[in-house]
Amino acid sequence: MSKLKGLLLTEGMHGMISQVEGLAKALDIGFTHHKVELNSFWKLVPPKFAPVSSFTFNSIDSKDFDIIISCGRKSVIPSICLKKNSKKKVYNIHIQDPKVSLKNFDFIIAPEHDGLIGKNVILSKGSMHYLTNKEIVNNREYLSKRLNKEKEYLTLILGGPNKYYNYNEENLKKVFDKVKNILEKNNLQAIIVPSMRTPKKIIDLSDNYFGKDHLVINDIDKKAYLSGLSLAKYIVVTCDSTSMISESALTGKPIYIAEIPSKINDYRFRRFRELFGKLNIVKNLDEKVEIWSYEILDETNKIAKEIKRKIS
Repeated sequence: MSKLKGLLLTEGMHGMISQVEGLAKALDIGFTHHKVELNSFWKLVPPKFAPVSSFTFNSIDSKDFDIIISCGRKSVIPSICLKKNSKKKVYNIHIQDPKVSLKNFDFIIAPEHDGLIGKNVILSKGSMHYLTNKEIVNNREYLSKRLNKEKEYLTLILGGPNKYYNYNEENLKKVFDKVKNILEKNNLQAIIVPSMRTPKKIIDLSDNYFGKDHLVINDIDKKAYLSGLSLAKYIVVTCDSTSMISESALTGKPIYIAEIPSKINDYRFRRFRELFGKLNIVKNLDEKVEIWSYEILDETNKIAKEIKRKIS
């Protein structure tokens, strides 16, 4: 594929940005990223009831693009509208179920656990993302000077509150208790890495709980995240983030899921974890840890190759 130009549309959330930018990089296209804002009451209207018109969203300052990659509810109508109004051939790709007729898009990329079916649907195992093996390896030594070199490491990756999970201090302490028990039994040092969604009070709780014998990253630091993935013998991820579980699966290392009580039906998250369990990628965090292997998951490049083949 020659160097095409891409327009990326999201609501500005990290998980969405990671997916659209990851796909754009894997397609080897230049791109600009636009955070979509809907106008007035169209913010409240589901896409299937909204008109395909530019008055429903704020102006998008980009006219020269060959591919639109969108993710999230707010980006559905802008993607359809921009493709419709373009004076040249434009491909539009939507990540996740757009909740409108699939015919509005050239490609839909949906997680296998969502059960979406269609001629233009490409299924992914888990979430696409913008991490690469090369990045993980290249950042391995970033945290080394702050760690005990005589120990092996367990990296705990923290998500954050959402409408599905009760991310309070009581529930996090239960996760920390399990992790601490494993650390002590196996003479491991912990690397605790927060995400953009992790509340400061949870980071502070981690700091107070694990103390000076372990390393708590106190801010958002991508290099620390990559280094933690590279150095870890075991990886633990809280159950609220399909993105970070999918990113961790790029390492081929044992991944444990730290369960947090749900507030509402979390069947999509459970179906995702069940799929990854069947693929032998994840196990539930319990009283012990073990080493196992699985086929490294790199869905982003796999899907990019399929799209390149279909549009070339």
